[in-house]
Amino acid sequence: MPWDAAGPGTGMDDDDALMARAAAGEQAASRALIARHGPRALALAVSMLSDRAEAEDVAQEAMLRLWKQAPKWRPGEAQVGTWLHRVVQNLAIDRLRRRRRWSQDDPPERPDGAPGAEARLAEADRASALRGAIAALPDRQRAALTLRHFAELSNPEIAARLDLSVEAVESLLSRARRSLAATLKDRRDALGLEAGLDPAGDA
Repeated sequence: MPWDAAGPGTGMDDDDALMARAAAGEQAASRALIARHGPRALALAVSMLSDRAEAEDVAQEAMLRLWKQAPKWRPGEAQVGTWLHRVVQNLAIDRLRRRRRWSQDDPPERPDGAPGAEARLAEADRASALRGAIAALPDRQRAALTLRHFAELSNPEIAARLDLSVEAVESLLSRARRSLAATLKDRRDALGLEAGLDPAGDA
């Protein structure tokens, strides 16, 4: 997709009209939406991933999801740019999570026996509970928390990637941790969740 093709020539139609035309199969409308929103989607993906090739994959996947959404699009319920920003952000976060998993060394081999199996089950239970709680957070809180604890970025790095001030990032992290602590308070000790996700954890 020609991500850098933004500029004049996108037409005067608003996004809702372009979505309706794209849903009807009009290629010109699809090209106009790419020209209007593609560069911004790519820039967000690049800022979060710091990898042009990966960012292009994410931006392309987000635009494909937009086309699939076109027949169900209801004018006035959402803005295309906001919807696309959220999709790009979530796709980029998924990639950052996978990077973290891939970068970790394989755990040392354990002799057969109950302790190793129990540890693996506990880890799976902990990960499942934490994923569910994080998924329920508001978009910006989820993005900030994921970049901090899964991508291991500093607050200034997160601020740069999300186009926010460092103070805004600190506020998002604090609110996200409070929400997680409230959601998981009855299971935190049993799950052995890390202190860094507590409200008083390191920001």
